[in-house]
Amino acid sequence: MKYNTYTILVAGMLMLFLLPGCEKMVEIDPPTDQINTAAVFEDTHTAEAALANLMAEIRDNSMFSGGSNGLAAFLSSYTDELDAYFISNTNAAQDIYHNQQLSGNISVELIWRNAYKEIYMANSIAEGLEKASSIPVNARQRIAGTALLVRSMIYFNLQRLFGDVPYTETTDFTINKSLQRMPENQVLDHLEKDLLKSAAMLADEYTSTERLYPNRKVAQLVLAEVYLSRQKWAEAEQMGREVVSSPMYSFEEDVKKVFLNTGKHILWQMKPQNENDGTAEALQYYFTNAAPSSYALSADLMASFSDADLRKQFWTLPVSFNGKTWYRAYKYKNLAPNTTEYSVLFRLEEGYCILAEAVARQGKIAEAAIYLNRIRQRAGLAAVTAGLAQDMFFNELLEEKRREFFTEKGQRFFDLKRIGKLQQLTALKSNWKPYHRLWPIPLNELLLNPNLNPQNEGY
Repeated sequence: MKYNTYTILVAGMLMLFLLPGCEKMVEIDPPTDQINTAAVFEDTHTAEAALANLMAEIRDNSMFSGGSNGLAAFLSSYTDELDAYFISNTNAAQDIYHNQQLSGNISVELIWRNAYKEIYMANSIAEGLEKASSIPVNARQRIAGTALLVRSMIYFNLQRLFGDVPYTETTDFTINKSLQRMPENQVLDHLEKDLLKSAAMLADEYTSTERLYPNRKVAQLVLAEVYLSRQKWAEAEQMGREVVSSPMYSFEEDVKKVFLNTGKHILWQMKPQNENDGTAEALQYYFTNAAPSSYALSADLMASFSDADLRKQFWTLPVSFNGKTWYRAYKYKNLAPNTTEYSVLFRLEEGYCILAEAVARQGKIAEAAIYLNRIRQRAGLAAVTAGLAQDMFFNELLEEKRREFFTEKGQRFFDLKRIGKLQQLTALKSNWKPYHRLWPIPLNELLLNPNLNPQNEGY
């Protein structure tokens, strides 16, 4: 018998809240039994454990994971940052790289299914806390605000990947099993409200010095990007300033320290599950003394760096074998033992780029150049002139973000799509078609819930 995403969730989600850990995700043990959901929220400790389990899921299996389940490598190869070298195509990564993904692509389906599993988990936390009168108000606000932020991040990426998507705030199976796809603009309307609510519920202060859980500034940064996607330039500027001007953060001036876990420019990072493990990114892109067997940086990306760019020197690594040289992503350097690197999910430089785009859209190119030049000059590059025409400035911003955020969260795809430049990929990607701006709705989901039809154009 086949089950769709929502049937699987009902059968399995209760088990995902049994973890005894609290703030430290690395101490969570696998679930061993089932309990009533109401018991999860009898006290602060059990509610914290439910949130910790959601965060562990985000680290290990979500689209934000830096490993094989995450979007970063898929979208980097889908665009122009990575080349894929998989011999076996069982994970369908090669089809995504070649822009040949179909509705039966198992990697696309896994992204979708994990996303709605995690949305269910976030909704379960929110519903449980509504009835948890024994938990202090500030703890309820923080836990619920974090779950709401995570859910919003997932929905935002789903909308950008698939267009119209199901949006649900409930765990009620009778509703979820027959959801229809909500139009993109309506999803974004919900996300604006949800992120404003999350920001109001969260504090600026972190729950730990390692910044393993998001705070209000993360919600504001995501909201700023939502505003950019809706061309609400003034609102995006306002939210960007909230982040960049916060005394919680300071710009990291040394390019060699950007991915160290002690940085004060980091908004949110994820610690590896086991002590001393390398990050998922370090493992994902590693190869040495051999040809790549998964991913290597594209020649086009490498050609975009000047020799003076410190990021080329410190964030990429040449690997030679049998007379041929490839470059691997080298932002994260440690395999094991690793004590100095966690997976950085959000960093201050994103706020600088959001501000640069938002103020440039309002004609303030001189101010926009200040934010962009902060990143360029750290990389050892000359400042761009404040007198650039607006279209020239956006070209500079787009290329600078490519060099700064390669292999991070699919940023390149989302930037090209938002700015309307996806078609420039045709110069490198022979299979690229305009409909590739969206991914297909997974075939199994369409078969099991016909309300998700029609399929996206081209698939």
